[in-house]
Amino acid sequence: QVQLVESGGGLVQAGVSLRLSCAASGHTFSTYVMGWFRQAPGKEREFVAAIRWSGGTTYYPDSVKGRFTISRDNARNTVYLQMNNLKPEDTALYYCAGASSTALPIARMSSPGRYDYWGQGTQVTVSS
Repeated sequence: QVQLVESGGGLVQAGVSLRLSCAASGHTFSTYVMGWFRQAPGKEREFVAAIRWSGGTTYYPDSVKGRFTISRDNARNTVYLQMNNLKPEDTALYYCAGASSTALPIARMSSPGRYDYWGQGTQVTVSS
């Protein structure tokens, strides 16, 4: 079992930056892909970013490409989401997730169903 704990969310104004952290513990050796998702009230869970522990390959949807960056610190079992130039439409509850899979290309890891472990989420609110 893998435990994931997000942190770093908050209330900010548009145009500023935040860095979210996701600390992983437990059987992290079986987790090969980490992802970030977000969900606003009344909306479906939306893919934000994914990264492979081995090699560091990343993937982003067009909605955040160029503004958000996912990274990892293998020694600390921590994944980060650097969010720059935040916009009101970025407001959501942000979740990190882990997947015990090595077979699929990183571009296939945008579906929530591909992930096995989820954190509790951290709220990001961006005011205009």
